[in-house]
Amino acid sequence: MGYRIRLFQDRDAERLSQICLAAITTIGRHAYTDEQVAAWSARHPGPERFRARVASGAIIWCAVNSTDIPVAYALLEVDGHLDHLYNHPDHTRRGLAARLLQAAEENALEIELSRLYTEASELARPSFERAGYTLVERRDFEIEGTPIHNYAMEKFIRRIRFFPRDRICRQQAL
Repeated sequence: MGYRIRLFQDRDAERLSQICLAAITTIGRHAYTDEQVAAWSARHPGPERFRARVASGAIIWCAVNSTDIPVAYALLEVDGHLDHLYNHPDHTRRGLAARLLQAAEENALEIELSRLYTEASELARPSFERAGYTLVERRDFEIEGTPIHNYAMEKFIRRIRFFPRDRICRQQAL
C-alpha cells in the first residue's frame, strides 16, 4: 500500500481523533498497564481539538493511504513542540513515523526553528531516537491519580548552506 504525506484538512479531524484513541488503546498496551492506558485515553482529544490547534498555528501532517484517508499524523506547535505522533495500529512499522518526523523537521527549518522537542511515550521513543532526538529525562507524573511516564526528548536542527563556488563546501549555520 502506498502512502503519502500531506497537510491536515478540516475533514481529517474525526479520523485523527480515531487514530489517536486506537493507538493509545491498542499499541499503548504493549508498554503500559490497563490502568495507565485508560487514564491516557481518557485525555485524548476529540475532533474539534484538532481544528482548534490548527487555528492556533499548529501544523498537522497526515500520512494518508491510497484513498487519501489518514492513517498516521504528527502535530507540531509553533515553538517547536512536537505534541503528537500517532499511527493507527493497522499501519505501524511502515516507516510512517520517520516520514512524519522528517516533514516536521523540514518545516521547522523553513520557519527558522533551531530546536524540536517532545514528550515521547515508551513506544514512540525509539522512533524519535532513530530520527536523531536525544533523551533529556524520563518524566514520571500522574493522570487523575494514575502514575505513568514518558520521555522528554529534543533535537537541535540547523539549515546548512553550501558555497560551491569555493570548490570546498563550507557550512554556514543560519
